[in-house]
Amino acid sequence: MGARGAPSRRRQAGRRLRYLPTGSFPFLLLLLLLCIQLGGGQKKKENLLAEKVEQLMEWSSRRSIFRMNGDKFRKFIKAPPRNYSMIVMFTALQPQRQCSVCRQANEEFQILANSWRYSSAFCNKLFFSMVDYDEGTDVFQQLNMNSAPTFMHFPPKGRPKRADTFDLQRIGFAAEQLAKWIADRTDVHIRVFRPPNYSGTIALALLVSLVGGLLYLRRNNLEFIYNKTGWAMVSLCIVFAMTSGQMWNHIRGPPYAHKNPHNGQVSYIHGSSQAQFVAESHIILVLNAAITMGMVLLNEAATSKGDVGKRRIICLVGLGLVVFFFSFLLSIFRSKYHGYPYSDPDFE
Repeated sequence: MGARGAPSRRRQAGRRLRYLPTGSFPFLLLLLLLCIQLGGGQKKKENLLAEKVEQLMEWSSRRSIFRMNGDKFRKFIKAPPRNYSMIVMFTALQPQRQCSVCRQANEEFQILANSWRYSSAFCNKLFFSMVDYDEGTDVFQQLNMNSAPTFMHFPPKGRPKRADTFDLQRIGFAAEQLAKWIADRTDVHIRVFRPPNYSGTIALALLVSLVGGLLYLRRNNLEFIYNKTGWAMVSLCIVFAMTSGQMWNHIRGPPYAHKNPHNGQVSYIHGSSQAQFVAESHIILVLNAAITMGMVLLNEAATSKGDVGKRRIICLVGLGLVVFFFSFLLSIFRSKYHGYPYSDPDFE
């Protein structure tokens, strides 16, 4: 029974093959070719990605930050495939650009990149690069970028979002702040290691030596230590330094000023209430000192017992100092806090 059934099954299979539509064979062949092509394309992408990562790792082994022109930017940052994040600083470091803040930001960026390059967590998922305006003008034009320095994060997939541009004007460009921003965008945590800086220690040693030498020279007459005016001046200097924002500058590391790349105009006052320039704190310090001097003169004119005409002149000078410099200080406040003077619509 089994022997007679085998030829019957072969005949049935032959009939099925005989009646298979002839148009199915080109379709199967086309499908096979498509699968082979897709597999080859995927393999090509993998090879291209491996070459790009290998090249980036080679550059990173030489320098923590590698410079890019337009061609390299388009190949390694814009063009897929890409499975790594890239932190790019767009800057203008050439001397003719006269961008002092670019040099300061470059120093902080270098500290951050070195901290990542020589850390135990270093891998091929994050790289640091730089595009100088004079070496990649076309890149600036492509991104519609009109200011420098600017820090941007280019993610492994997709286009950069708004948060991928570092808010330098509000936060400053300290390496620690950049590391925090990178951790938010890439989940890569970088511990910043700064090279030893002995300038503070040397300055403190010089100050102690100066004070010690002064005390030694005046060892027979130390009445100046009990001078109230001297101690008042020292106290005022400390107060002026703290109220002008010097501590904020030390923590955030803002630029000294901002130069507009289009018209070359330099801004010393930041337009936002959330940030400031170093020059701005110096201006505020001078204004506070002038207002204080005016108040001291007014007090001197009111309490002294000298000539009436002289006291009147001192009073007018003090009043002029207070009115003029306080008005200047108030105008700066208005430019930073838009909408001042504030008003409550319920009382209008």
